[in-house]
Amino acid sequence: MEQTQEKIVEAVKKAAREGKLSCTAARKIAGEFAVAPGVVGKVCDELKIKIKACELGCF
Repeated sequence: MEQTQEKIVEAVKKAAREGKLSCTAARKIAGEFAVAPGVVGKVCDELKIKIKACELGCF
């Protein structure tokens, strides 16, 4: 799981622009790593990245 967590962190950092990540991108990352959207949300919280344009209230 630790290795997956590190890959998620890298994917979030790569996808985030100006400290923000779209809901669509966050859900895509969650799907790519087969984790719940909340896992990506937690990573974003830890990195101080805001989720923008949230579509489903997952974050």
